[in-house]
Amino acid sequence: MNEDESAATEMIYPLTTADPDVSRETDEPGEHDETPIAAAAAAAARIRGGRTEEWPRPPSTRVLTVANQKGGVGKTTTTVNTAAALALHGLRVLVIDLDPQGNASTALAVPHHAGERSVYEVLVEGEPLRSAIHEVEAVPGLACVPATIDLAGAEIELVSLVARESRLQRALSVFLNEEEGHGQRYDYVFIDCPPSLGLLTINAFVAAQEVFIPIQCEYYALEGLGQLIRNVELIQAHLNPDLAVSTILLTMYDGRTRLAAQVAEEVRRHFGDVVLATAIPRSVRVSEAPSYSQTVLTYDPGSSGALSYVEAAREMAHRATSAEGGASQ
Repeated sequence: MNEDESAATEMIYPLTTADPDVSRETDEPGEHDETPIAAAAAAAARIRGGRTEEWPRPPSTRVLTVANQKGGVGKTTTTVNTAAALALHGLRVLVIDLDPQGNASTALAVPHHAGERSVYEVLVEGEPLRSAIHEVEAVPGLACVPATIDLAGAEIELVSLVARESRLQRALSVFLNEEEGHGQRYDYVFIDCPPSLGLLTINAFVAAQEVFIPIQCEYYALEGLGQLIRNVELIQAHLNPDLAVSTILLTMYDGRTRLAAQVAEEVRRHFGDVVLATAIPRSVRVSEAPSYSQTVLTYDPGSSGALSYVEAAREMAHRATSAEGGASQ
């Protein structure tokens, strides 16, 4: 375990401090919490063996748009790894790839070459969402609607269409109602957005009740966050009054730098409990996983990145499911 992963593991599984008057040599087995290394090994073994505890289901489907107008903040990485963590713990999860680059589709090993049925057909041609869904083989309970290169021209094609801002919302509502009617309700839907506020992102905001924002722990991320919040307020005022920022996740956290700590402190001070307690550390494994068409949870479940995303997803699953009281300030 390198220095980055060791520091990150201690952030997730902090070492306990024993009473200085009591020698650790006399401790009985199980008297103290397990070490970070043992906790990481146990978590990896559970994920690899498919023996994970089931997390509580929300009372209704939570639809979250994962958005940040600044690129390179770990938006797609957060989408696929959080979704995988929830699915591995007994929840039914759908990822909708709304980014023409198709990176979420790549990470989940879902076919998204030109001509493949995708979210483009749903938005532009009015095809049912069900026709474009692919099950993710590596993660039971996880499904994906891929994005193909055709989506790159969708912004222009949507301009002339009727109800252009709500086409995804209509297709998703019909699909979720059908699934619930068959007793197969999805617990979470994550919509991965492109890093811009065009019609694709607006469709995602209109289709969701919650906004999930990954924030890179650097100064420029704070400027982009303010602009994103203002755009969410515009959507609330004109298109979707039920939308609220429910979750903020700090990504690419380097505990060795003062800047990362300052950014994290500023975000937590302004947004309070909306910010998850877990921060995602910089991790080589997280960056490597997509090149193997995997999430980090299947690529290296014992890595600091995998453990962090599991802990972040656990927080989300155990939090109140309502987006009321979100941080759209």
